[in-house]
Amino acid sequence: MTDSNPVLARFIENVKEHQAVWGLQDETGEGWVVCDSSEYEETDVMPLWSSAEKAKVHCTEEWQDYQPAAIKLEELLEYWIKDLHDDGVLVGVDWVAEQDCVEIDPIGLAKNLVDIEQE
Repeated sequence: MTDSNPVLARFIENVKEHQAVWGLQDETGEGWVVCDSSEYEETDVMPLWSSAEKAKVHCTEEWQDYQPAAIKLEELLEYWIKDLHDDGVLVGVDWVAEQDCVEIDPIGLAKNLVDIEQE
């Protein structure tokens, strides 16, 4: 899958380097940014970025009260993937506002990430 999608391939490489992904977390530390899918009706997407810098760019307007928060790769694979999958939430890979972005099922993302966790 990563061979055919350069955005996903870069995301995997960056996650490999940092062993973490970044989401946007609210000031209480409890809420995370989730938005509507650009591809599927009535489907939510959790944007995740491969660096804090890429995530920080989106802390404006409606998300100005959010900050990038790291999720360790091990934690993502152990806890988050199952919860996101069970809730029917897709992952927006290196999500960019106002663009069609790569939206992937959490299980598909985990399959791409599980090998790099071992390295």
